[in-house]
Amino acid sequence: MTQVAQTPFLSDDDTRPMLSIVIAVLNEQDNLPQVCRELAEACAVLPSVEVVFVDDGSTDATVDVLQRIRADGILNLRVLRHDRRCGKSGALRTGITAAKGLWIATIDGDGQDDPRELAPLFELACGARGTPPLVVGVRTRRKDGWSRRVATRLANGLRQRLLQDHCPDTGAPIKIFRRADFLALPQFEGLHRFLPALLASYGVPLVCHPVSHRPRLHGQSKYTNFNRAVVGVRDLLGVMWLRNRTRLPASVREC
Repeated sequence: MTQVAQTPFLSDDDTRPMLSIVIAVLNEQDNLPQVCRELAEACAVLPSVEVVFVDDGSTDATVDVLQRIRADGILNLRVLRHDRRCGKSGALRTGITAAKGLWIATIDGDGQDDPRELAPLFELACGARGTPPLVVGVRTRRKDGWSRRVATRLANGLRQRLLQDHCPDTGAPIKIFRRADFLALPQFEGLHRFLPALLASYGVPLVCHPVSHRPRLHGQSKYTNFNRAVVGVRDLLGVMWLRNRTRLPASVREC
């Protein structure tokens, strides 16, 4: 795979990474060695990059494992730790706020996402004309159980119908977007599942690209279909309200 070329959207500050990969983790000690090995290989074909892990109150050895990996020097790795569980969106917000890159990539820490997908997605982001986009890696062949796949299909269908966000997989973990665009959004738990709709309200275009998906390496998902459904409906209503109340000018000029 070829090196991603620089574009006008990227920082010209040599001390600032072009891309920050932000990963929220909770009790993923067994998955992290392989995830980080794959990340190191993926980073080799990316421009200047940092990897920011945010531990969301793990009760296992997740932080110890990350610190050992950092000491090995295979990654430009930063480790942030919550004193208690705040949720995935809260952990992503912590990591993105602390990130130094102009662009942000998100990916899960359970091994289901392939870090090799990041380079082509980042190339799409940098090569887009006009306003820098949100790029979503759409999982075309989910490797979850049948009940999770059915629940996700129903949830995505409902979101698309009500929000008209034109994204077939709004909960996809792999996304690339500008840091400033994310931080301009109202922050709430569950935000990461509604980025296409919310960023569209701020004029950010959407680019969808198919990516591979793999079975979880170790452990179990932190969510059940029931709690996803209950929380998802509530959040969906909230996002509909936020979009209805968002008022932005088409252009601004100083007179």
